[in-house]
Amino acid sequence: MTKQSFALFLSAILGVGTLGYWTSMQAQAQTQGQQTTPPKFTSFKDAGKLRIQGNNKPFMPSGLGQSAKPNEGGTRGIPDQIDDRIPMLSRKYPWSTIGRVQGTTADAGSYHCTGALIAEDIILTNAHCVIDPENGKLSQKIKFLPNVIDGQVQDTRDVAEVVDVVYGTNFKDGAKLDANDWAVMKINKPLGRKYGYLGVKSVASATLVRNQKKYFFVGYSGDFPSAKYQQYFSAGAGWTASFQAGCSILKEEANFLLHDCDTAGGSSGGPIIAMVDGEPYVVALNEGEVKSSSTKRDLFNVAVKIDFLDKLSVRN
Repeated sequence: MTKQSFALFLSAILGVGTLGYWTSMQAQAQTQGQQTTPPKFTSFKDAGKLRIQGNNKPFMPSGLGQSAKPNEGGTRGIPDQIDDRIPMLSRKYPWSTIGRVQGTTADAGSYHCTGALIAEDIILTNAHCVIDPENGKLSQKIKFLPNVIDGQVQDTRDVAEVVDVVYGTNFKDGAKLDANDWAVMKINKPLGRKYGYLGVKSVASATLVRNQKKYFFVGYSGDFPSAKYQQYFSAGAGWTASFQAGCSILKEEANFLLHDCDTAGGSSGGPIIAMVDGEPYVVALNEGEVKSSSTKRDLFNVAVKIDFLDKLSVRN
């Protein structure tokens, strides 16, 4: 598919409303209690230079320990190879850096996405995880729950409030699929000192595409734990992250990255990660799935390029 035909295809499906956008933002009609002060929101065009401690390089705290196995920390008796995805059960680095973004909408609804620490107090996620793309309204409350496993964080005192948000788009142009669908959130606790943080690296799309099956993805998908896993977990779907190895960036079209990682509602904002010189770097940001209006099946998965952080960091 050429860049022009892809753009026309997007225009066509968006025009008739066939984009399954909310499939990656798990929303629930649920009343919340008393609200805290809403985060401060700043658009990309109004943001100054973004100073991220760590220079976009990964950080593992001393004493935390590192593991190449996301399911290390107790198998729960789960048999091998019952799903392409496996549950993220490890409390070690780098799995410790990924958490659940829990939000409250303007009308007191509850939803969740995925986010990752990229500095001691900075979380990376999607713009549609903090702004409702249907009406442009800002979330009134956003929390980050680090390294949630079966509904539990390691320490409840580590649940952080989002205080500032810089977003790439507010969806006011009517498009629900946006190449600037990213958000950088500042939290009120330096969790990265305890949980570590991932590096962020802007890599040319041609290089990403050339390295097939070299990436892995983690997200709090609303369909996981899947039916085969449910007997091993008590908290329900969306409360344990899934891990998939061997993902690929298939191509770049119209400034979007198309990928084949397994995603579903709640996995928006999940990091697509590459190991660079033995260290974990976010190289793309899952945005969502485009579904067929007739079959409801996924047509393709879309990711956001990570070069916006380069653009932010050089602003005056």
